[in-house]
Amino acid sequence: MLPMTATVDSGLRNWRAGQGHNASPREGFRPDIEGLRAVAVLAVVLFHAGVPGIEGGFVGVDVFFVISGFLITGILCREVAATGTIGLARFYGARARRLLPAAGIVLVATAIATAVLLPPLQARQVLGDGLASALYAGNYRLALHGTDYLAADLPPSPFQHFWSLGVEEQFYLVWPALMIATAWFVRRRRTSSAPLLPYLLVLAGVAALSFAISLTWTGMLPSWAFFSLPARAWELAVGGMVALSTVMWSRLPKSVAAAAGWVGLALIGAACAHLNEKAPYPGTAALVPVLGAALVIVSDCAKPRFGVGRVLAVPGMRAIGKLSYSWYLWHWPVLVLAPQVLDHPLGLLGSLGAVAMAGGLAMLTHWLVENPVRFAPRLRSSATLSLAWGGASSAVAIGVALVLLMLVPTPVGRGMAAPAFTLTAPAAPAGPTTDPRDEAIGQLVAQTRSVVAGSAEIHAVPSNLTPSLADAPGDKAEVFVNGCVRSWHDAGQAECASGDTDSATTVALVGDSHAAMWTPAFELIAAPRHWRLETMAKVTCPLLDLPIVSPYLGREYTECEQWRGQVMARLQVERPRLIVVSMSRRYGGDFGFVSYDRAWVDGLNHLVTQLRAIGSAVLVLGAIPDPHAIVPACLSEHIDDASACTPARPVAVNDAGIAAEQAAATSGGGQYADLTSLFCTTARCPLIVGDKLVYRDDNHLTVSYAETLAPVIGALADRALAPG
Repeated sequence: MLPMTATVDSGLRNWRAGQGHNASPREGFRPDIEGLRAVAVLAVVLFHAGVPGIEGGFVGVDVFFVISGFLITGILCREVAATGTIGLARFYGARARRLLPAAGIVLVATAIATAVLLPPLQARQVLGDGLASALYAGNYRLALHGTDYLAADLPPSPFQHFWSLGVEEQFYLVWPALMIATAWFVRRRRTSSAPLLPYLLVLAGVAALSFAISLTWTGMLPSWAFFSLPARAWELAVGGMVALSTVMWSRLPKSVAAAAGWVGLALIGAACAHLNEKAPYPGTAALVPVLGAALVIVSDCAKPRFGVGRVLAVPGMRAIGKLSYSWYLWHWPVLVLAPQVLDHPLGLLGSLGAVAMAGGLAMLTHWLVENPVRFAPRLRSSATLSLAWGGASSAVAIGVALVLLMLVPTPVGRGMAAPAFTLTAPAAPAGPTTDPRDEAIGQLVAQTRSVVAGSAEIHAVPSNLTPSLADAPGDKAEVFVNGCVRSWHDAGQAECASGDTDSATTVALVGDSHAAMWTPAFELIAAPRHWRLETMAKVTCPLLDLPIVSPYLGREYTECEQWRGQVMARLQVERPRLIVVSMSRRYGGDFGFVSYDRAWVDGLNHLVTQLRAIGSAVLVLGAIPDPHAIVPACLSEHIDDASACTPARPVAVNDAGIAAEQAAATSGGGQYADLTSLFCTTARCPLIVGDKLVYRDDNHLTVSYAETLAPVIGALADRALAPG
């Protein structure tokens, strides 16, 4: 453990005296920085409210990081300059008194609202986020889960914004230790010249290493780049370097300092206006708001007469800046949970009303919690009491989250156990004129239709549901976790073989994640048929030769086009006996095309023709119904009435599009499998069939249901492989 009071380089003791009247960082209050906080929080809350023209408002968090780096470094260096020591207990006590009580109030309120308002399955996940947030480790929970903060399909967690507080708290642990270590090194060198230089060099090294990590991870590990301290530390370090060099900035010509401030504010504004949620971030894009914030802070070091600091220091901006911390804490849970209260999306006006309401909660928190605790004389005079008070705030939040996790039930079906859904081997053909393969398909489809029809009016979720609602999100094929399914930034297709891997008969399952979700069914049928099964899949990347844009990456999806070319070249070399093509039909105009439109249908015809020219048989698997809901979460909310989540067939299925695909695939020389009858009656598409849960999320099959349908899939593949 670090000592609670550590002696620091004696050369720094004379730092303030050696810098004359403009001792830096100045002990005087910086109203311009309070105004800069207002800019940062306004950018964030208006971005989250969906205000047009502020699509890059998330950069407000980067501005906060620069401010924190500047202020915390200034606090530590002032203490070193005055006393030659860093009182760690005093430092952490002040941080705890300033930050933890308000955060604890919001954590507790949000946890209770989550338990009351959200479906049980979602609530349990969110309460786990709350527990991690109370421990200031929520950023790593998000990174581990691969959450894309700027383009998430699943509903966001009302605790998600606590990731930035986690980064800052982790910085507070690391930076004093770095200063103490640097002081020890300087003291060993016994030099008192340029006392700040070693600290500047350390911060510059931290910034360079962190920025390199950020650049690398933005491309390879985007969630880690966004949420983790190693990829964000450079932003805090930039603020720290400004704090250590303010004497130099205070000597800037007034005109230069004024220009720097206005340029800095313009850079922040440009980032808010021109970046968007699809931009790879942080990466190089974060340089714009970070440099802008640094220039604004640098500008007022010289106190220029017409500097931006005068605008930022106006009473209105300072008032918002004072509320910035509490407003940041409240705005996101209010925005996320308000639609649950109102039972409809907020829209722009509703979102603005929500952030205004959050502003009111922020005022109450500021007046009743932040200021009374922060300025309480007894707490200010006792680091131990401050630490205890802050620790108690976090402990209460942790306790509430744990209790609610125990109280919110794990959703378990309470209905009668449903008959196990298994398909039996088809009987022998009725006569010599009947194709045995068609007969087998007909019998298996008829069995499935019967079970689907019997499940269409199911009410209470069966007690023997497989998988359970709690286990459903993880009921995914192994290819989704072992690298076989290529992610957005990946190209190439590694060897991903199963079944009889020594067989000369290769069946290739190719497409996006909807191809990969059928892998468990094909794995069950490949080994007994002595097939070598090759899975070739990439997320949101259909094999059709269509120009594609990724709304997740915010640009042309070049990795998809590269992967398509590599896969097509590989298929031409390997010449599989059978190529099974499958893909999602949820592509909208933001991908550059729409599922079932003319380009899509023509592309499918062209693809099948190409694959047949290789010499392979081709089977195109039709669409599965779109449930238009996150199925496990919806069923957990309607445990006694599953029909409340069940979509009508016209909503879930595009019959005209399927017919067009079937015509295109057949005219290209392939076979087409319309799978609708394996999921739907003429009226509804149940989400539970027999004892099986059909979907693990809002569009992918569970392994359990895919494996249940393996006999049908096997019969369809057998027919596709038949001569003629």
